[in-house]
Amino acid sequence: MKTHAIIWLLCLCPIAETLGQNVKRQTDKHIVHQQERMVHKQWDRKKFTPTKGFLSLNYQYWITWALHPNYPKTDRRPLSGPGPQTLRMGMVLAMQQTDEAYKKHADTLRNVAVTEAANYSGLLTDADPLWFLYYRKEFNPLLESTETDAMQGIAPEIKDYLQQKGVYEWYTNERLELKERLEAARRTTLDRGSRILAYHRMLMEHRKLLATWEAKKSYAAKFLSLSSSLDGLQSDSPGLPEFEGGRSDVEIAEDILKRTR
Repeated sequence: MKTHAIIWLLCLCPIAETLGQNVKRQTDKHIVHQQERMVHKQWDRKKFTPTKGFLSLNYQYWITWALHPNYPKTDRRPLSGPGPQTLRMGMVLAMQQTDEAYKKHADTLRNVAVTEAANYSGLLTDADPLWFLYYRKEFNPLLESTETDAMQGIAPEIKDYLQQKGVYEWYTNERLELKERLEAARRTTLDRGSRILAYHRMLMEHRKLLATWEAKKSYAAKFLSLSSSLDGLQSDSPGLPEFEGGRSDVEIAEDILKRTR
């Protein structure tokens, strides 16, 4: 029995395949027209089938379009002018333009933020062109030199005099204060314009301090020279008047006049 069943199945398979290959595709022209209209072709009212026919007696037309009289007049293609697909593509294009505008705005904000950070940050002061080309060289004696460098090339007696009179201590304190202010201006978060103005003011103060220090060294040398000359004259001429402390200039002048008569 099993053998007979298998033989019958083998015989029926070619027959079924032959019948399947001979099936004819059935199409409805009305459906085809509608598909063409909705996808790519023009919305042609003449191709709305079934038509009215002779004297508008075609019952198929009335069955099909009587309940939808405005359908043939309205362009319902997705890619038509007011169609949903056209509107969607227009919205996509508008969104792309909006995204590009937002991206451009964000890039502008980023560039401005980076520029402002570079202008305000105290971490980038070494890379400032004006500092690198000018102020670094002008402030080099203040930043690189030590306290002992101020006494180099000075005679020992002048050095002792400056230390005893407190001139050297004054110069050292002023120099350290100016150096601390300069470092604070360089490292503090500050607008670049304000930072440059602070550099300029402190550079003027530094130059004034150096000029005052040189003048005090010169005055000290002259004073010591005059003191040594006066001591030499008094030792060579013991008859010269000795001035007592606490006397006025008029009294000293009168005493000199009395001794010269």
